[in-house]
Amino acid sequence: MTLDLFLISLLTLFLELTCIRWFASHVLFLTFFTNTVLLASILGIAVGCLAAKRKSNLLLWTPLILVVALGSAHFVEWQRQVNVGVIDVGNQASPQMVFFGVEYQARDLSSFVVPIEAICGYFFLLIALVMMGPGQQLGRALARVPNRLWAYTVDILGSLAGIALFAACSFLELPPIWWFGVVLAGFAYFLRAGNPGWLLRFAAPAAAVLVMSSAAWFTSAVEYWSPYYRVTYVRDQGLINVNLIGHQQMQRRSAPFPAYALPHLLNRDAGGAPFGDVLIIGAGSGNDVSRALAWGAQRVDAVEIDPVIHRIGKRDHPDRPYDDPRVTVHLNDGRNFLKSTTRQYDLIIYALVDSLVLHSSYSNIRLESYLFTKQAMDDVRRRLKPGGLFVMYNYFRQGWIVSRLQNAVRASFGSDALVLNLPSRDTLAADENLENGFTMLMAGDTAG
Repeated sequence: MTLDLFLISLLTLFLELTCIRWFASHVLFLTFFTNTVLLASILGIAVGCLAAKRKSNLLLWTPLILVVALGSAHFVEWQRQVNVGVIDVGNQASPQMVFFGVEYQARDLSSFVVPIEAICGYFFLLIALVMMGPGQQLGRALARVPNRLWAYTVDILGSLAGIALFAACSFLELPPIWWFGVVLAGFAYFLRAGNPGWLLRFAAPAAAVLVMSSAAWFTSAVEYWSPYYRVTYVRDQGLINVNLIGHQQMQRRSAPFPAYALPHLLNRDAGGAPFGDVLIIGAGSGNDVSRALAWGAQRVDAVEIDPVIHRIGKRDHPDRPYDDPRVTVHLNDGRNFLKSTTRQYDLIIYALVDSLVLHSSYSNIRLESYLFTKQAMDDVRRRLKPGGLFVMYNYFRQGWIVSRLQNAVRASFGSDALVLNLPSRDTLAADENLENGFTMLMAGDTAG
């Protein structure tokens, strides 16, 4: 009894995490609302527990519902690519919300669009139904243990084990076929007894689940699963997408886009010596590292949190910047590196740091938000040499985001950052839509 309770607790939590990660990386619109999957999972588990005394075994239906859910996810992505703009993601004119990758869709007022509420509601229902089967098994296993305190203790331990197992799968960069394979093996264990003919009803949908979970449909790109992202790589273009959104593109030093070299050009034209010690946070596939080396850097500390993106850059970047002995790579969180290092730098760059999750003044905190606090800016200033320069840039989409970053710089450095826009503009209002404009902020520590 105790073993079954531990295993179903592990399996339920593992499946919940699997759904959270898989659906958010296959349905672009769920990337912005990952709590939809979380809340659906909780509801499904709760309803399943309430159905523990029913004679029918809901777990028999779970693989089939998974087939429908996974197939629906692939269908929505196919429709997104074929019919751009068919799904409406909120009020795109609002400056308070930024939905990366879908914020600037052309609108034909005479055309029919599917509201995002319908998409979220549909997947909410499907995922809740998926979780009802494991929830029913969990409720039955809890009921079989007479000691309530012991039952809940085992349940918690099993849940923690499920989290640890999924974390191990992510750390090992295992693809989804392994995640769903664990889930289906667990289902088979609980269905093997007391369910005549279960194998005939189980085998076909289980095989379909494995196929659908592992197929990189509608793309010729190579697919990787890093600890953080579903990474798709279009090798002939040097293009890296994460969770269906364009993330970065490897470019030669001779490429016409000037942003990577702009800090070095301005420093040169101001009569400054080349930046000797350079820190790049969000080094990615190596564009900024390549430019720093080209402009005379003596040492470059390249900080990148995602090991898969770093490996792609090391292997395929045309300039081979990560092979240069002047470069030291740190696979680490940028804020953690800033707090732990004792080195001083002539130039610190926030290089397109971007987790590609919903960015809103009242939404969930994004991963890179910890790099834009006053405390993080204070860490940056402490790591600058006297006369050093701090640069951050991105496609910030809205004027209020730039204003917020300017305020953080002012609070830490004591003066405003220099703001440059490409294409150039003289003023920038908080409610202004930057469309595809590129913005760079530069601040210096000249105390010494």
